[in-house]
Amino acid sequence: MIAFTVKDRSIIFAVRAQPRASRSAVAGEIDGALKVRLAAPPVDGAANEELVRFLAKLFGVSRRQVAIISGATAKHKIIRVDGLAAGDFEQAVKAASGDR
Repeated sequence: MIAFTVKDRSIIFAVRAQPRASRSAVAGEIDGALKVRLAAPPVDGAANEELVRFLAKLFGVSRRQVAIISGATAKHKIIRVDGLAAGDFEQAVKAASGDR
């Protein structure tokens, strides 16, 4: 199960990014973090941009509502998504992981 916190109408959770994948997709859960494969290399911020784009699409929010608040240069990142309800977060993660 993905560990997350609700704070000030935002969801905060951990992500384990895996750059240079063939396509961007949720790859499950690892140690309470959402594992995301990214179809971008970790060069010049390309993987971070792809992560923000992918998560915005996954949760149905704008890119401005998704922020990397920690770990911009690491594989382990802390993400904040503004304006997302806890139930919507859990539902989107389940659907993307294939757990139905």
